[in-house]
Amino acid sequence: MTERATPSVDGLVIAILGGTGEQGRGLGRRFAMAEHQVIIGSRSHDRAHGVAREIGHGVRGLANRDAAREADLVIAAVPWEGHGELLAGLVAELADKIVVDCVNPLGFDRRGAYALPAAEGGPAEGSAAQQAAALLPGSRVVAAFHHVSAVLLLDPEVDSLDQDVLVLGDDREATDLVQALAARIPGVRGVYAGRLRNCGQIEALTANLVSINRRYKAHAGLRITDI
Repeated sequence: MTERATPSVDGLVIAILGGTGEQGRGLGRRFAMAEHQVIIGSRSHDRAHGVAREIGHGVRGLANRDAAREADLVIAAVPWEGHGELLAGLVAELADKIVVDCVNPLGFDRRGAYALPAAEGGPAEGSAAQQAAALLPGSRVVAAFHHVSAVLLLDPEVDSLDQDVLVLGDDREATDLVQALAARIPGVRGVYAGRLRNCGQIEALTANLVSINRRYKAHAGLRITDI
């Protein structure tokens, strides 16, 4: 089989909705360091602007709607509780764009983290990414960046992350591009991991990583072997 050419992501303008949280700030910082134009989105323009100034590297801050409108590619990094409402309100702004969903619907109790079932407010569609695809029929939804530690992304002492990013989606050109984007973070490789219907277990696996990190006081990620 002929290898597909790696798509260019040079010049890609990236908006991160919910970018004021740790995961959004971390991804924004790393992509800005890779010389992408990055826009931090938030419900509050002032909050977004303040976080963008903290990150530096030319990052801008805008309200979520404006951030979505100006970007070429949008990453949804909002808390699960606000996921559906946010995306449902941005259907027009996100039309024809790649939307990367990295949201993990998790619950927490005395025994730790667990995948949140639909009966307890989890996604009826099976995963956050599938909910995004249902809400955004005009967008190209890809799931990725679920397991990358925000602590490592934000740590100025960490130059390279030794891990893979699992990328899922039904649009091959979109998943290829997101794999290439993941590789802009030093030490990271984007690995295709199936279609969106397989995303439920990818999001749920985050609960296992939370347990590992708590037990071993680590910031564990994933590395896929033999490819």
